[in-house]
Amino acid sequence: MGRKKRKQKREVDELLLDAIFSVEHEWKQIRSIVGKSIEPTFEGKSSEKIAQSKYLFLLREARRRKISAIRYSK
Repeated sequence: MGRKKRKQKREVDELLLDAIFSVEHEWKQIRSIVGKSIEPTFEGKSSEKIAQSKYLFLLREARRRKISAIRYSK
């Protein structure tokens, strides 16, 4: 693999990790709001499930690409 490809892969991996942390924060925020609601709406529950699905998909992609947040810590 050439230097350019390695650099591109590293950049994509870093973008993936940024997306994982962002979606995780979004999911936890929605989960907190829905959990504190007396009567959660269907839309609230749906958006929580969508955010959770996005997060789990990104985690599976990171596992498939064999990347770890420890390697790319800033």
